[in-house]
Amino acid sequence: MFVMPPDSDRKGAGESWPSVCTPVYLADVSDRLLESVPCNICGSLEAHVLQPAQYDIDALQDTDLARTFSSSSDERLNHQLVACAHCGLQYVSPRLRAESVLKGYAAGSDEQFVSQAKGRELTFTQCLEVIERVWDGPPGRLLDIGTGGGSFPYMASKRGWKAEGCEPNHWLCEWARENYGLHIRQGTVFDQHYPAKSFEVVTLWDVLEHTPDPKTEVRETHRLLKEDGLLVINYPDIGSWMARLMGRSWVFLLDVHLFYFTRMTIRKLLEDAGFDVVRIRPHFQRLALGYVLQRAAPYIGAPARAAERMCRWLGIANRQVPYWMGQTLVVARKRRTIN
Repeated sequence: MFVMPPDSDRKGAGESWPSVCTPVYLADVSDRLLESVPCNICGSLEAHVLQPAQYDIDALQDTDLARTFSSSSDERLNHQLVACAHCGLQYVSPRLRAESVLKGYAAGSDEQFVSQAKGRELTFTQCLEVIERVWDGPPGRLLDIGTGGGSFPYMASKRGWKAEGCEPNHWLCEWARENYGLHIRQGTVFDQHYPAKSFEVVTLWDVLEHTPDPKTEVRETHRLLKEDGLLVINYPDIGSWMARLMGRSWVFLLDVHLFYFTRMTIRKLLEDAGFDVVRIRPHFQRLALGYVLQRAAPYIGAPARAAERMCRWLGIANRQVPYWMGQTLVVARKRRTIN
């Protein structure tokens, strides 16, 4: 079983998904730049090719890793997208090697990402209200993995949580220190060697789809959480009606994303890692109106650019507006034993 837009929804901006997908065994690709990977949930190498690679293999060596893997990257998906023939997980394979991905995240600056800190603060205030309705105790220790500029631990700290974060990018860690007064640990969660059962809540905001190994990432959060602790994840849902409607033009089909989850596959991943999903719902974010229109320009073209100019002229480009293009929020509780 695998997820594809229904026939009536396959077309998007003049393109369509393949109408027939014959399962193939993914070729073993392992060289200086690329690696093939099995399904991260079930380990199968049998998959349906949804989108073939659209890059020049000779040009890959010139990839600007810091740009491709910045938090605000909007480079369209050019790598091969496949769906596991057994469990339906959609992912990129072959892909740039994991060490190259992590190197890209650690390098460079991202002024565009931090320009939207105000919207993230508003978004995370609403997210904390959701978490606190599920968490049946006083605020405790909270870890935000891949925290970016630190907006979430900053807002959580204001509500009484003992919040901290880790982030691969050195520039973003410094930005959090200068603007929020936070000490963010640089590196991945595995670099930090946190003790087991250290946190009541662990969060991954727009992170899991970027990681080379989501299964290992989620299992590490299980180790870090106390009994009955909460794992909170936000991800772009390729099974959402918005993704189905837009087809290949869906805004989250990006080179920066290595995995594309649906509600079914994210639930399977979490349950296998020792969690019970207690809440799953659409996730609305807030961004500046001008920024939303700017990011829409590659898809809409001249109308978006004209609207952005009008917003600047009217002085409303910085107005925070709700934004949803298929993002989904999952809250899961740690089970005492892994199946």
